[in-house]
Amino acid sequence: MNRIYIDENISPHLASGLHILERPNGDAFEVLSIESVFGRGALDEYWLPRIGQENGVVITQDLNIHRTRRQRELFEEHHVGVFFLSPPSKTGYQYWEMVEQIIKRWRKIKKLSKGNRPFAYRCTQRSTDFERL
Repeated sequence: MNRIYIDENISPHLASGLHILERPNGDAFEVLSIESVFGRGALDEYWLPRIGQENGVVITQDLNIHRTRRQRELFEEHHVGVFFLSPPSKTGYQYWEMVEQIIKRWRKIKKLSKGNRPFAYRCTQRSTDFERL
């Protein structure tokens, strides 16, 4: 089972919707919300090892995770893959903008999720592909 976790800075409803839409494909992808599984405000030190044990990946808007040395080390140490969706402003994407960003990249996210971990990819609102960090 390939698990893709949606960070709490993205609506947990999006994770639920993606999970429902993905289920009929039968290609062993499960979409979960970090907030729903680990609780609102759960520390990275708590959920990262667990996601790493599941060989999971995370989709987030928080590029600071990559910029902050200790957080980046946590992702690497626990072999977690991460997709950064760089928002157009400090306030992040609005709900439907985020839905659009993830949906138009969904096939690529699934394909890259099957690769070796750890990894980090980033895309912007205007980019057509992910850039490896």
